[in-house]
Amino acid sequence: MKRGYLYIAFATFLFSTMEIVLKSISGQFNPIQLTLTRFFIGGLFLLPFAVSSLRKKQICIEKKNFLYFAFLGLLGVVISMTFYQLAVENAKASVVAVLFSSNPVFVMIFAYLILHEMIYKRNVIALFLELLGIFIIINPLHTQISAAGIIFTLLATVTFSLYSVFGKKKSQEYGGIIVTCFSFLLGSCEMFLLVLLSHIKTISHILSNVGLSVFAEIPIFSGYTQDNIFTVLYIAIGVTGGGYAFYFLAMEALSTHTASLTFFFKPVLAPILAVIILHEHIPVSMILGILLILSGSLISLYPNWIPAKNLPSQEN
Repeated sequence: MKRGYLYIAFATFLFSTMEIVLKSISGQFNPIQLTLTRFFIGGLFLLPFAVSSLRKKQICIEKKNFLYFAFLGLLGVVISMTFYQLAVENAKASVVAVLFSSNPVFVMIFAYLILHEMIYKRNVIALFLELLGIFIIINPLHTQISAAGIIFTLLATVTFSLYSVFGKKKSQEYGGIIVTCFSFLLGSCEMFLLVLLSHIKTISHILSNVGLSVFAEIPIFSGYTQDNIFTVLYIAIGVTGGGYAFYFLAMEALSTHTASLTFFFKPVLAPILAVIILHEHIPVSMILGILLILSGSLISLYPNWIPAKNLPSQEN
């Protein structure tokens, strides 16, 4: 039991440093290049855990499921994490961290629409509080946050939520760490193919002409120096690989709801670290938004606080 809470502590810290560390090397790498690197290395780091889990369960992955993992990789790595990296490039690390931590609310909506899971009264209250918190943080009437940063963050959050929902079916069959590992590796392979395509002159020329030069001639090995190589390894092995490993170990030692404490504490810890390390300013409106998001998360986490009166699912 105590070991499970230790896993939660490690996962929370690693996930909370994600946006900050990425921001610290922003501009030194092409965002697509960095995404490819961290998920490929992170997937390799998770591979021994995944193989061990397969042996314990005494199961093999069917060929058709590799296609499903490839779909998850496309959604969760190629699409979502590309938006995520672009968000970090265009907005404060603290803003990206807090808004992205609201992904459970979108998971709830997509789980209702796709998996026909029940929505309870407490979920609706949590949804309202978290959306209100997001609205206050964005502060559309007096915002000083980059519009591109907000859009990229929300797109990353929504697509990552879809990745989580579609991955849930296979997680029930294989386990979360197996699904995560192979979706990371296959998603990295898909991204590598896109990187190769970006070096075709015709494609590169078209992308540059339409204002998408960030996707043209994406480098693979350039940009790495003695000053940033350990930061890149920390992002890939520590945050991406280790963070997810500790998160799934916490699920196995405790429960899914208890392990979700990771995303409960991240909106608090990440802005604090952003102030200490990056010296970012946290306005009062953002603090209020964080408190509302935390309130919504707390209501979802402790369902007994509000009667669990459910709303009918689509099947009914």
